[in-house]
Amino acid sequence: MSAKAKASPIPAYADTPLREKVLRRIRNRPTTRGAAILLGIMVLLALLAPVIAPQNPHDLASLSVMDNRLPPGAASMSGMTYWLGTDSQGRDMLSAILYGLRTSLMVGLTATLGALFIGISAGLLAAQFGGVVDAVIMRIVDFMLGFPSILIALVLLASIGRGVDKVILAIILVQWAQYARLMRASALVERRKEYIEAALNFGLPTRHIMIAHLLPNSVGSVLVVASISIAGAITLEATLSFLGVGVPVTQPSLGLLIANGFEFLLSGEYWIAVFPGIALVLLIVSLNLVGDRLRRSFNVRS
Repeated sequence: MSAKAKASPIPAYADTPLREKVLRRIRNRPTTRGAAILLGIMVLLALLAPVIAPQNPHDLASLSVMDNRLPPGAASMSGMTYWLGTDSQGRDMLSAILYGLRTSLMVGLTATLGALFIGISAGLLAAQFGGVVDAVIMRIVDFMLGFPSILIALVLLASIGRGVDKVILAIILVQWAQYARLMRASALVERRKEYIEAALNFGLPTRHIMIAHLLPNSVGSVLVVASISIAGAITLEATLSFLGVGVPVTQPSLGLLIANGFEFLLSGEYWIAVFPGIALVLLIVSLNLVGDRLRRSFNVRS
């Protein structure tokens, strides 16, 4: 009996690298696989928007008032077909959505990266030095997390005005605290391990221990949470733009396109708001599904 037990092979999955395990789980889940494909297509469309868009919605010279609020599939006087219709300014909705998708993704990714950098740095400092440094940083974190994100962003944008860079700054301000708290918790666990004690006994500089040891071994869970928070950043930007305090009209996002078409819903011109809304929902859902699968894959306890 024991001989058979010893001869039983160990599943190959146990020796599979973590990256391959994650990819395998994504491939084996039809929902996640579909979300990843959809997300990849939307990112590609956003990157290629200046090349594949039928019209540049920011070029006022190419717009015609005679083409405003045309229904989907209608043709203009010049013979151009607007497959998703036009808005109140005569802009092709397909082109506007492609450019709006580009703006939304840019704001979400940039804001998340900025918040990630600040949060990781603050959490690492708090875990390494402790004492007064830890107390000050964590009190600031508690203060930031004690207010709704939308409220902080609204107050800030009401003070400094509209603009893509200002929206990014507002999102960074409301997101960095969650990364700082998570990074501090992960780094504190690592600091109690033997290899950190050995590094301290060898007299290695604190900066070297933080960058070469604590950071790479603590940042994994923070990055996984950040992949989910991109969708939250895009949603927050869309909400701010819908309320009229987000990105300017010269660089519209999906949220601003929805706001511009909202007033025409009751008049039957649904496509001006509904099509950007569908694009935003698909983007958020695909990001959430892929991010949630990454979270489950990197969660050791699960």
